[in-house]
Amino acid sequence: MKDELDVEAELLPGPSGSYEVAVNGKVVIRKASLAFPTDYEVVDAVAKVLGR
Repeated sequence: MKDELDVEAELLPGPSGSYEVAVNGKVVIRKASLAFPTDYEVVDAVAKVLGR
């Protein structure tokens, strides 16, 4: 797992309980159930899109 991707991030308010991570406007991971994605899942999804 990569801990740092050297990218700028912005947290935007959304509807209650929503969770999406987008890279260049493309959603790469979202909250799929009652549980939130783990830190590892989020970083891994972003790293894959960035080719890292």
